[in-house]
Amino acid sequence: MNKKRLFSKTLLAATITLATQQATAAGFQLNAQSATGLGRAFAGDAVIADNASVMARNAAAMALFDSSQFSGGINYIKTDIEVSGIEHNGAPVDSANNSSGTPVPNIYYVHRLNDQWAFGAGIYSNFGTTNNFDDGFGGADAMLPTAKRFGGTTEVKSINYALAVSYRINEQFSLGGGLDIVQGSGKLIRETGADGTLPIPSKALDVEADGVGIGWNLGAVYELDERNRFGFSYHYSPEIEAEGDMEYLGQDISSQKLLMPLPSMAEFSGYHEIKDTKFAVHYSVQWIEWSSFDELNTSGGTTLNEYNWQDGMHYSIGGTYFLNDAWTLRAGYMYDTSAQDQKTSISVPDSDRQWFSAGFSYNFEKKHTVDFGFTYLLGKDVDVNETDDFGTLTATTHADAILAGVQYSYSF
Repeated sequence: MNKKRLFSKTLLAATITLATQQATAAGFQLNAQSATGLGRAFAGDAVIADNASVMARNAAAMALFDSSQFSGGINYIKTDIEVSGIEHNGAPVDSANNSSGTPVPNIYYVHRLNDQWAFGAGIYSNFGTTNNFDDGFGGADAMLPTAKRFGGTTEVKSINYALAVSYRINEQFSLGGGLDIVQGSGKLIRETGADGTLPIPSKALDVEADGVGIGWNLGAVYELDERNRFGFSYHYSPEIEAEGDMEYLGQDISSQKLLMPLPSMAEFSGYHEIKDTKFAVHYSVQWIEWSSFDELNTSGGTTLNEYNWQDGMHYSIGGTYFLNDAWTLRAGYMYDTSAQDQKTSISVPDSDRQWFSAGFSYNFEKKHTVDFGFTYLLGKDVDVNETDDFGTLTATTHADAILAGVQYSYSF
């Protein structure tokens, strides 16, 4: 029996089920850097600069502030995953529904040194997921590929510690850049479903590891006039080398490192206030380099799986209405393309997604602002057809989510 082929689908579920329970963007990307951005589907977020959280999208936009800024908040992500119509070799298998909630906090500070220089520091997350199927997923038959081989536990978290600087060249142009220290950790458990009658271990993978990688970012802002501006940013994401306790097919591989490549990102945004109105329109286009996530390897040369993901895109548009000095209303729409291409999996219900967002800001006192954001994320049905040594699996996956955020900002 070819153990590598037998467990290839298991390792896909174990190590990169990174979209299954987060479901906030294609692949395992998080869009949860601020409640303000959440309320407009992150349309225009690389250039709007209404609070310090803009440094997470474009360091150059820190130059737009007239004073130092503080911002902190939390976004809560509630996901609903459905796996239905499951058949193994033509025989029906129990369907599965998963629902979970995850808080994603953030905090930022931008210090305006003078008319040209500003410095920023922030803590937030760009990537993460939580996936915990119960023991009954797929039924009790240990031979079914939908049982414990495709369930189990996947908990992956990343924290981005960011340091950034911006420089205003003149009234039109500003530049910025910074370092990203990305700390990643994960707990990954997959059982084979073996009941002692097969000469294979009971666990395909048992990992609890963490690591750190260094990334960087560059950005620019062009102000056409006081009502119209554009922003562009590029974020290079590092490959995380995770160390810890790792067991693979019954063998201890803790001496090796798990290599987890993260996708780089580029974003273009525009912001336009309509003359003689209280309304502004804004938009963003973001590219995510999911094709870099081609394989998952270890430092020992073991290829755990091939994924063949494709680059993703976000297209978002939004509007802001300045009701009065105290209240600002916003809304937005995003279309988010899937990271998966031809290869799909029951363990990764990735699909194109639509974001429907709304939010508001309340300036309850001079220099003090509270922001609220809400998004309903609608996924698509994805037909899955997988084949391994046990036979053929077919199913339909669907992932929706609700996101809500609150944020406090202070202008010094």
